[in-house]
Amino acid sequence: MPQYTAAKRPITVEEILAPGFSTPLDAPTIPPFSFEFRNAEVLTLAYRSDPAAMARLLPPPLELTGDTVLIHIYKMNDTDWLGPYGEANVMFGARLPAAQVSGAYSPYLYLSSDVGVTHGREIHGQPKKMGHPRLEARGDAWVGTVSRNGIDVITGTLAYKQHRGDLARLSELVDFKTNFNLKAIDHIDATPAIRQITSRRLTNVVVHECWSGPCTVELRPNIQAPVFRLPVLEMLDAFYWRADFTLVPGEILHDYMAA
Repeated sequence: MPQYTAAKRPITVEEILAPGFSTPLDAPTIPPFSFEFRNAEVLTLAYRSDPAAMARLLPPPLELTGDTVLIHIYKMNDTDWLGPYGEANVMFGARLPAAQVSGAYSPYLYLSSDVGVTHGREIHGQPKKMGHPRLEARGDAWVGTVSRNGIDVITGTLAYKQHRGDLARLSELVDFKTNFNLKAIDHIDATPAIRQITSRRLTNVVVHECWSGPCTVELRPNIQAPVFRLPVLEMLDAFYWRADFTLVPGEILHDYMAA
């Protein structure tokens, strides 16, 4: 729907109730669905972790499906509304038996965009926080880092374009195309307003290139970005891939308050 602009005329109740509405009135923060990501560069790191540690971060009724953690470090070069920014999504395999749906649950996400943080938290219920994900080629290696409070909490490396890869192999490690999130929002009076398991899938995915090989993953403790709680037990492969995709509305898979 067209975004309301306060300078044109007074807002109506119908506009406030319409899908896609966001404040401030004259400069909305939240992008309306759908919006596109073009020429996004991604370094995906895979490693084995401790299933008990993973299960402690997984909200019921979701169930763990493996011991592999994926860390996607994105260099978003051209995104509607948001512009260029960095993002990191930490996830592992999960399923919701009642809905017969499998995918990946995200306990941690970090972004350098305030619009991205706000959209992710308000709409998807993603646990997004401000951070500084970076992806760059340093000589003959891809280097991905995620920092918060001046600490590089994640550092990952992959040799620069030595072996052609296939994202189908990545999906075999973790089915990351369906992303689960725990959406938790309270009313102003501190009573629960929303408690849900949500899901979303990217659409119109066009992969321009993909490279893979053995990776390194280093995690450093930080109380505000505690990815270290998913310890690295065995480093697997990494994938560098460049793609276009579209973010579209998702689904409510489980409503705790209705249940």
